[in-house]
Amino acid sequence: MLDANLKKQLDTYLQKIVTPIELSVSSNGEPKATELQELAGEIAELSPKISLNEQGTAKRTPSLAIAAEGQEPRVSFAGIPMGHEFTSLVLALLQAGGHPSKAEPEVLEQIRNLPGEYHFETFISLSCQNCPDVVQALNLMATINPNITHQMVDGALFQDEVEEKQIMAVPSVYMNGEHFGQGRMTLNEIVNKLDSGAGERRAAELNEREPYEVLVVGGGPAGASAAIYAARKGIRTGVVAERFGGQVMDTVGIENFISVPYTEGPKLVANLEQHVKDYDVDIVTEQMAASLKQGEYIEIGLESGATLKTRSVILATGARWKEMQVPGELEYRGKGVAYCPHCDGPLFKGKKVAVIGGGNSGIEAAIDLAGIVESVTVLEFGDTLKADQVLQTKARSLKNVEIITNAMTTEVRGDGQKAVGLTYTDRTSGESKQLDAAGIFVQIGLVPNTEWLKNSDVELSRFGEIEIDNRGATNLPGVFAAGDATTVPYKQIIIAMGAGSTAALSAFDHLIRTPSPEERKQEAAVAG
Repeated sequence: MLDANLKKQLDTYLQKIVTPIELSVSSNGEPKATELQELAGEIAELSPKISLNEQGTAKRTPSLAIAAEGQEPRVSFAGIPMGHEFTSLVLALLQAGGHPSKAEPEVLEQIRNLPGEYHFETFISLSCQNCPDVVQALNLMATINPNITHQMVDGALFQDEVEEKQIMAVPSVYMNGEHFGQGRMTLNEIVNKLDSGAGERRAAELNEREPYEVLVVGGGPAGASAAIYAARKGIRTGVVAERFGGQVMDTVGIENFISVPYTEGPKLVANLEQHVKDYDVDIVTEQMAASLKQGEYIEIGLESGATLKTRSVILATGARWKEMQVPGELEYRGKGVAYCPHCDGPLFKGKKVAVIGGGNSGIEAAIDLAGIVESVTVLEFGDTLKADQVLQTKARSLKNVEIITNAMTTEVRGDGQKAVGLTYTDRTSGESKQLDAAGIFVQIGLVPNTEWLKNSDVELSRFGEIEIDNRGATNLPGVFAAGDATTVPYKQIIIAMGAGSTAALSAFDHLIRTPSPEERKQEAAVAG
């Protein structure tokens, strides 16, 4: 299961185990169970502090449970935790063995004090880059609170349950047998969802924050770059964001980030976040901006009810996947309609799927899905594909990929519980046609996250993008913007980073040329 290099890396991590742990394997005699037993055996051989019990009695098999020696397991993996979930396995081993978590102490204490019992199950796919965040958060919670349990469930291995629960998007989390949440969630978000008073306490605390000199709204590449450049000027800098990463978290392969031949979205995001934390930046997450007002200070109102004040602001709220805006799309979102082929593709193994959009994202999705599903049909609105020629050539070479141009999707069809197909219009003949598909992956571009600015005085383009000049300045003094939320012509990671640094330098230039509210008051007092 583990090659020599991986064993060497794992051996280094396992040196951090403080107290003995036990691995318990529950087998059903199937090939996957044999693989899991092999994996557990190889791990146990690497450390004298790890013992192996191959007589586990878990309901789901195969499964691997992890616990401190002498304790009942509260963390388990139903399936083989490789791929993106291998890191989740390593962290579970370390935490069960007493290695401390890097989570904030106040969050850990909040977890310990949660009332009641919580039994979580997270259905994942091993190719999902967002799933490990949820798995690792819930594993940690189960490790430090004896009233919490968590099991990762590989949906591809437990297809009957996936069908029964009609799970069509991952991660999909269940608590005490009821659906709890879907999609990427951070540790703080999960804890705050369980702790009903956390939001009010957090809002009250944020209202007491001193005004910033630069406040960055957004935690993607543009926001991270802006925060670093501002902090390096020695000025009071803050970042407010729902979470770090934005669209980059949904990007698997990145091959055009100069000087880095290949990386993956979650890895790049982790590096961005750590780089920001290396500086004296006040980071506020799990918060979404709701309003912008100008007065003595610029005020950023948050959906939680809190307000942050700042002398200047950099808007870097990024963009999200564009929706088709046709009947049935929202009704069947997460029930067949999906936006991340890497995450949700394995749930449609052996089934017919459709991809909407013939640009790079759409054709890349079709190529990836072709190796998993029965067939892929690509629907492109225009008369030609917009993807790079090399991608088109690859897609057309695959026997189970069909490409239809001049196709306008008009409806997502469903049976009341899940999507079963779509209706499209042939733009050449005007004929309405139906296509059967269990999964519909929408890949038609991005829309800027700027709805919250529509009641402000910030000028937006007809596409909702923030209008900026070549210095990243908007029409309002002290208000700058960068990245995919702006009118910058090309939406690329490296361009967003450059735009973030430009906006930060422009904000600094604005600050040194503009008296602060305190300085204006002093000047007024002297003049009076």
